[in-house]
Amino acid sequence: MSVPDWDAMVLVGRIVKPHGNRGQVLIASETDFAEDRFAPGNAIWTRRGVQLATVTITECRFHDGRPIVGLDGVASINDAETFRGCELRVPDDALPKLADGQFWFHELIGCRVVTTAGTEVGQVTRIDDGATSLLVVLGTAGEILVRMVEGICRRIDVAGRTIEIEPISGLLDVNVQKEREEKPARVPRAWKGGKRVDR
Repeated sequence: MSVPDWDAMVLVGRIVKPHGNRGQVLIASETDFAEDRFAPGNAIWTRRGVQLATVTITECRFHDGRPIVGLDGVASINDAETFRGCELRVPDDALPKLADGQFWFHELIGCRVVTTAGTEVGQVTRIDDGATSLLVVLGTAGEILVRMVEGICRRIDVAGRTIEIEPISGLLDVNVQKEREEKPARVPRAWKGGKRVDR
């Protein structure tokens, strides 16, 4: 098996800590498909130090919505401890196909945002989840929050790394996030790839 490029793979979770004394680990999932992704028999990539390796999931159950998994060859709490903090990734082609109008976070982060009139708005730095997902766009005027709805996001060209928007009146002015001394800016998470967003 060839070793894929770590930086080109998609983050699907992080190992938080060992769970119990039989080598299981608690995972902070970064995917909308946790039941499928962490199903027994699936292999995922991890990196410890500079070494990349696949680990096979032997068992999975959920506690408070978080996966607790067993990994092949990890039989004790000491074994599991060596995986603490490790990211879990999969190649992009291992992700399921999405319906029209759905996109993976990593497909949109880094996209250039322009208006339908051709005005440059900025670049997507992250996506905030909620009832309606928000594209956080960093431009020359600061952060702008763009609702991920079809009426505003008119065209999304993933291959061309461009999102064309039709801003409603005042969107680009009112929605600029001013710097606030009491609240530091959030650091963008570049690879929240296992999550999807609907338009």
